[in-house]
Amino acid sequence: MSVRKIIHVDCDCFYAAIEMRDDPSLAGKPLAVGGAADRRGVIATCNYEARAYGVRSAMASGHALKLCPELLIVKPRMDAYKAVSHEIQAILREYTELIEPLSLDEAYLDVSHSPHFAGSATRIAQDIRRRVSQELHITVSAGVAPNKFLAKIASDWQKPNGLFVITPDRVEAFVAVLPVSKLHGVGKVTADKLARRGIHTCAELREWNKLGLVKEFGSFGERLWGLARGIDERAVQTDSRRQTVSVETTYDQDLPNLSACLAQLPQLLDELATRMARLDASYRPDKPFVKIKFHDFTQTTLEQAGARRDLDSYKLLLSAAFARGNKAVRLLGVGVRLHDLRGRHEQLELFAR
Repeated sequence: MSVRKIIHVDCDCFYAAIEMRDDPSLAGKPLAVGGAADRRGVIATCNYEARAYGVRSAMASGHALKLCPELLIVKPRMDAYKAVSHEIQAILREYTELIEPLSLDEAYLDVSHSPHFAGSATRIAQDIRRRVSQELHITVSAGVAPNKFLAKIASDWQKPNGLFVITPDRVEAFVAVLPVSKLHGVGKVTADKLARRGIHTCAELREWNKLGLVKEFGSFGERLWGLARGIDERAVQTDSRRQTVSVETTYDQDLPNLSACLAQLPQLLDELATRMARLDASYRPDKPFVKIKFHDFTQTTLEQAGARRDLDSYKLLLSAAFARGNKAVRLLGVGVRLHDLRGRHEQLELFAR
């Protein structure tokens, strides 16, 4: 199998960068894009001056202002961000059609067979960064590697405005010293579980055989075994399909108890039904789920296979999820997992040939 050439492009503090570009007076000052503190807003992103004070995305705006009293918080302008994202996508498409957008500000590119720059992924990444800077006046960081897992890590390695390349001959040594917390899919709970077993780096993780990891971590254990060796066979997906439909609301005042939460369900489900009605016939609703963010920003999500998607079923899910924290709630969300019928249809066509 030929080695893939994957680039991960990631804009630097994207929303904030556009705000500073469009209003130069904001440059050099601690800046965040998000909701107002007096309306229980949350930070969407912030520039590096704000990050120096400890401000981070998903942080309550009120807390961010306590960390940095000089912080300027501006309202998001999603239309402006989407317009710039489209311009970036247009630049990327000049190098390859194999593009997998992850969000407005980041994407994977497979340039394995790109004719540009004699097939050099490094030179393609350099040129993308140059063009975005010159044409759009924002900066992007990029990572180049033989697979998606390593390319994403590489793009973060020399942020902001950086380029990092992991060539195939460097993969084994690079991954060996990589903290397991950097592995795709390893969150705090899994990282703590690995640490309790004396596993902090991928070199230590390699000492476990595949069967032992599967026994400890279930099906994810097999993926851990591969990632510890720099293996990731995922292809760049050019046709991104929805996996869920959901709605959520952050409340101006905390919902104090379960009864108050249950009272919000009818309105949330009405909004969910409106969004569901916009789906085309290639999707089939599957498992319902609820999401709760408690007043202390801990959160939980609960779903149930085979459950109905009526009010009573969501009440049961919400009650069970609330019991996990049993404290005041700042955000409620409801949603539905989706089954992609188009993928199934294409598979049937394949076998019919």
